[in-house]
Amino acid sequence: MSTPHLVVVVTGASRGLGRGVARGFGAMGATVYLTGRSAASLEIVAAEIDHAGGKAVPVECDHAEDAQVAALFKRVEKEAGGIDILVNNAAAVYPEALVAPGPFWEKPLHLVDMLDVGMRSNYVAAYHAAPIMAKARKGLIATISFYGAVSYFHGPAYGAAKAGNDKMTFDMAQDLRPCNVAAVSIWPGFIRTEAVAAIPDDQVPDFLKPIWPLFETPEFTALTLGALYRDPDLMAQTGKALIGAELGIKYGIKDINGKQPPSFRNTMGSPTAYFETTSPS
Repeated sequence: MSTPHLVVVVTGASRGLGRGVARGFGAMGATVYLTGRSAASLEIVAAEIDHAGGKAVPVECDHAEDAQVAALFKRVEKEAGGIDILVNNAAAVYPEALVAPGPFWEKPLHLVDMLDVGMRSNYVAAYHAAPIMAKARKGLIATISFYGAVSYFHGPAYGAAKAGNDKMTFDMAQDLRPCNVAAVSIWPGFIRTEAVAAIPDDQVPDFLKPIWPLFETPEFTALTLGALYRDPDLMAQTGKALIGAELGIKYGIKDINGKQPPSFRNTMGSPTAYFETTSPS
C-alpha cells in the first residue's frame, strides 16, 4: 500500500530486522531515515529502499552518543517537517556470545551493553522524537521487543532489556496520550534476516528445525506497523506490548512470502498488562 507522505525513522537499520523494516516502509512509498554506524552498509540499504519505491535518507549515527541522536532528529525535523513513525530498533547485540550455552557469569560482561544501546538509546531517541510528534499532535513510537520480556530467552541482560522496553513504553504512553501520540512495543516472531536466510537447510541447528518454516521476514513488522498507524483507533493501543503476528491477523496482513506468521503467545508468553494510571498515586 502506498503511503507517499509517511516519514519514518528506523534506528539500527544497516542490517537484520531494522534493514528489513526500513525496506518494508520503502515499499509503502515512505521517506525513511535510517541510522547505523557504517556509512557503507547504510548506502546498500538506502539503495534497496529507493528501489522499492521509497525515499531513503541514510544517516550515520552511533546511538551510544546522545549528541549524534539529538542531531539526527533536528535534521529530520528541519528536512521533513515532522515524523510519523519512529521505530526503535538499534541495539548492541553480540550474537555468538548471546546464544552460547552457560550461565550469564560465564559469558562476556559486554552483553549488558544492550541496556545502553537498546533500552537507554530507545529512551533517548523517543526523548527527541516526542516533542516533534507532540507539536504535530500525531505520531507513533514503536519499540522493538520480544517474548524474552516475559520468558527466559538468551539470559538476564536480554530479558531485562526487553522487559524494560515494554514498561518504558507503557510509561511514555501516559505522557504522550494528551498529545494524541501513541507508543507501543512490538514483538516480532523469529526473523528470517539476510544472515538467517543464508543458512543452508541442511545446516539448520536441530533446535531451530521445528520452527524454521515459521520464521517471518523483517518486512512483515513494517507492514503491521503501517497498518497500526493508519488505524483510526490507534490510541486505543497506546502503551501496550503488541505481538506482530496478532496484528497481522487483526488487519488481514500476510507476510511478503504469502504466509501468515503465527503468534507464540501460548508457548513463549503473553505481554504484561500494566495497571493504567494518568497521575501519581
